[in-house]
Amino acid sequence: MTAVSAPHIVSRVVAAIFGSYAFIWGVISLGVVSLSAIGVDFHSAELSMLLLGVLLYIALFIWVFSIKSLLRIWLVLGLGAALMLSAAWLLQPLLLCQEATC
Repeated sequence: MTAVSAPHIVSRVVAAIFGSYAFIWGVISLGVVSLSAIGVDFHSAELSMLLLGVLLYIALFIWVFSIKSLLRIWLVLGLGAALMLSAAWLLQPLLLCQEATC
């Protein structure tokens, strides 16, 4: 068994807690906007995505400690969060314009 450095462990813990949180934030925000866009009630979409988010957060938390490559972990969590949050941010005004006259 090989010894693992302290910064490596700290990076995994930070990725598991905060990286997974950011990724789930992206999933939930994109999911709520997408579900609302197809006609699902906002509160139903929000509750559904929050329930899915809890399960996905647990899965990602475990995944972070099962993957060997720390770079892959940060790329998946960081880029995934950035892409989903950007997509939700860009789609939100379109959804608001759909409900009201722009």
